[in-house]
Amino acid sequence: MRQEDDDVMRNTTRTTSRSRRRATRTVAVGLTAVLATAFLGACSSDDGDGDGDGDGDITLRIGLFGQFGYEEAGLYEEYMDANPHITIQQDLTSENADYITQLRTRLAQNSGLADIQAVEVGNIAEMTGELSPRWVDFNEYDTDLSHFVPWKVDQATDAEGRVIALGSDIGPTGICYRVDHFEAAGLPTDREEVSELFAGGWEDYLAAGEEFMANAPDDVAFLDSAGGLFNAVVSAYEERYTNEAGEVVYQESEGVQTAWDLSVQAAEAGITDQQRQFADEWESALANGAFATLPACPAWMLTTIQSHSGDAGAGLWDVARSPAPSNWGGSFIGVTDASRHKEEAVALAEWLTAPEQQAKVFSNAGNFPSSATAQQSDDVQNATNEYYPGVPTGQIFSAAAAEIPSSPIGPNDQIIQETITNGLVTIEQQGNDPESAWDGVVSNLDNALAE
Repeated sequence: MRQEDDDVMRNTTRTTSRSRRRATRTVAVGLTAVLATAFLGACSSDDGDGDGDGDGDITLRIGLFGQFGYEEAGLYEEYMDANPHITIQQDLTSENADYITQLRTRLAQNSGLADIQAVEVGNIAEMTGELSPRWVDFNEYDTDLSHFVPWKVDQATDAEGRVIALGSDIGPTGICYRVDHFEAAGLPTDREEVSELFAGGWEDYLAAGEEFMANAPDDVAFLDSAGGLFNAVVSAYEERYTNEAGEVVYQESEGVQTAWDLSVQAAEAGITDQQRQFADEWESALANGAFATLPACPAWMLTTIQSHSGDAGAGLWDVARSPAPSNWGGSFIGVTDASRHKEEAVALAEWLTAPEQQAKVFSNAGNFPSSATAQQSDDVQNATNEYYPGVPTGQIFSAAAAEIPSSPIGPNDQIIQETITNGLVTIEQQGNDPESAWDGVVSNLDNALAE
């Protein structure tokens, strides 16, 4: 929506004819990030104007990052059709790094907030900490939490038992692999046979990598990065960087040490493409088929692969079972305490995260449901993707989701993992020895966590 004065906004929301409401909604839902951010700065949820016309019509604002799939699945239109007095306005920020910085500031000031705000799983711990009072407690609205996987609810529950957000999606993992590269290297290509190739654990995966490198084309590596392998291994452990008491324990963590050792082994064996995940070079390498596997490949990664590989990669990727399935990613939506329409916002958040809607989002955008009920629905179990012909994506990721451990998440987990990954990059790209690289990780984290 364009940034306009409050009189114009009130005139717009006073529109009573069905056709004019539809036109208003089309504009509201299709906002660009820049214009929507400007509008929110002028008309936040707690400004008192611009949210209704006094005749029962209200606007609910929802702040998101990345792609949640609500608009793509037609959910906003569906909800507004069923609730003609409500207009939904989406404020979309491309990157979570930009989004979370702004959200922290607005929560601290309790101003400029949308009625509903998204939270990435890596940021949920800080939201259930000191910022918890800035969020509505869904327990007070008798929200049905029974259909969510329990650990997802636990992640959004603060020390007093307040549930401050509802899970939108999770990231169960498999191993994505290039069928053509496996064939060229003389490895099995059938999904079940590849899964069995890795079934003995990550050591089997590395052994397959060395066999691959001995027979593959010279310009193709077995996996993208040591950091990607680290993430795949460590995420399958119940305790990683933070314990149940909220203490930082990465130096004593079995999961961290095991993941580090295996990742160093991969780097020193020369089976990685020495990439930094999601950097421009990584995206180019993915598009060019420079590596054969992604060891941590959650459901949402399939969209990433398709986006960067394009038509040239269609039909070349498949998904095998991980030797130790884990969760990577996933988000939440919560209702801010600053919302002037809490009951209506809670109802919308409940509806968007209900099993039926989560299944629709998975079918349209690939975000895997955090609802156990949705996971077992026919829409999810029978889901496929034309880009990955013959791959039963719904069944593969549902099976992986059943094995995800419940793990405590701390507010420092993201910086800890990023720093460890950076240490692995120095081994891959600079030839640093593992002991010095680990010492550098600890030193950097001592400084970062002391701030």
